[in-house]
Amino acid sequence: MNQYDVAVIGSGPGGYVAAIRCAQLGMKTAIIEKYATLGGTCLNVGCIPSKALLDSSHHYEDAVKHFAEHGIEVPGEVKVNLEKMIARKQGVVDQTTKGIQFLMDKNKIDVYEGLGSFKDATTINIKKNDGSTERIGAKHIIIATGSKPATLPFISLDKERIITSTEALELKEIPKHMIVIGGGVIGLELGQVYRRLGAEVTVVEYMDRILPTMDAALSKEMMKVLKKQKVKFALSHKVKSVQRRGKTVTVKADDKKGEEVVFKGDYCLVSVGRRPYTDGLDLEAAGVKVDERGRVAVDAHLKTNVDNIYAIGDVVKGAMLAHKAEEEGTLVAEQLAGQQPHIDYNLIPNVVYTWPEVAAVGKTEEELKEAGVPYKSGQFPMRALGRSRASMDLDGFVKILAHKDTDEVLGVHMIGARCADLITEAVTAMEFRASAEDIARMSHAHPTYAEAVKEAALAATEDRALHI
Repeated sequence: MNQYDVAVIGSGPGGYVAAIRCAQLGMKTAIIEKYATLGGTCLNVGCIPSKALLDSSHHYEDAVKHFAEHGIEVPGEVKVNLEKMIARKQGVVDQTTKGIQFLMDKNKIDVYEGLGSFKDATTINIKKNDGSTERIGAKHIIIATGSKPATLPFISLDKERIITSTEALELKEIPKHMIVIGGGVIGLELGQVYRRLGAEVTVVEYMDRILPTMDAALSKEMMKVLKKQKVKFALSHKVKSVQRRGKTVTVKADDKKGEEVVFKGDYCLVSVGRRPYTDGLDLEAAGVKVDERGRVAVDAHLKTNVDNIYAIGDVVKGAMLAHKAEEEGTLVAEQLAGQQPHIDYNLIPNVVYTWPEVAAVGKTEEELKEAGVPYKSGQFPMRALGRSRASMDLDGFVKILAHKDTDEVLGVHMIGARCADLITEAVTAMEFRASAEDIARMSHAHPTYAEAVKEAALAATEDRALHI
């Protein structure tokens, strides 16, 4: 039986980063993955493929709607080849997952393909696809098994017409009418992909706004933008049944008055969040406990109740974000090496990769009000930027929340072109506990989208934005 300093179960962003960092720090490391390719949900059926389709559909929409304004004339009709679009997406996935395999080889990490489960706290059984079993031992074990799409108890997913995000990445046709249950990140991203390609899209959301965990101003602006793109919304609707007959899916929901509303489409995307994935791990054999929501219970150091076993990423509490999992993987590895790493969970950014993009870090205005924190707000519209006018990306704004007395930046919320990249400026500033005035006095290149961050900081400092 092979023995290791560290064994990682799961090869998503948290797992493979943890394995690499452990190897860099001199630990003999193994990683166990049940699927044939490394990278977990993010690289195979999540972040990477969805962004590939978002980019492809964005190019198509630009060709149909915007090329002419730029003086680009396309002879004939612009058509979608969905099969080729899906194939390109898969090519991006294949290249990325092979890159992870390269990193495993480079760092001399042993990769085991099969379902890992605990025999005890230091031994892992690996059931391979051919039915055989291998066993390895490890001084420390990191659980990084991620999450799976959640559903509602009365919905029967047939994975053909009633689908999750996984199947939405592999459709053979463009839906005529896609009903999206859930107005969160996944529903809006994939809903926008198929809306661009010509599908009618209706988003049915239980809460009274989309993106309910983000600042309300972002929700309002995103709703306005998507409505312009002809996405339909049914907010404050409680779905109570989803039935398929032939090629028709019928969704029944009660509105806020308690009256029944019926939606009919040819596809229904169920995007009501994700659940921690611990199936088949046999946690009981190692004595590892889970919490009331099925997540592996951990302390502030991501250690379980069993001294040598840790858990990271979507399988533990906190935001289900790939970059959060990466930070946790690094933290555990460095702790095992005797270092003193830390994570400020308040400063992990959240991004929605629609267009315009939505990004945020820190506290929302609603959270500051609820906590009774005195604050001031500065906001600047993207349409006031020369760069935005040049690219025709006029929607959105940057909003900065700073402490009323100290001027320290407490939250940054933005919607607009390239906000997924812009948010890192805010994260950097907040890591160093910058004030709004600090950002306002930094030179920002002109013309750029980033100028909106400076202007919002000026607005928050003394209400002295220069360009509005």
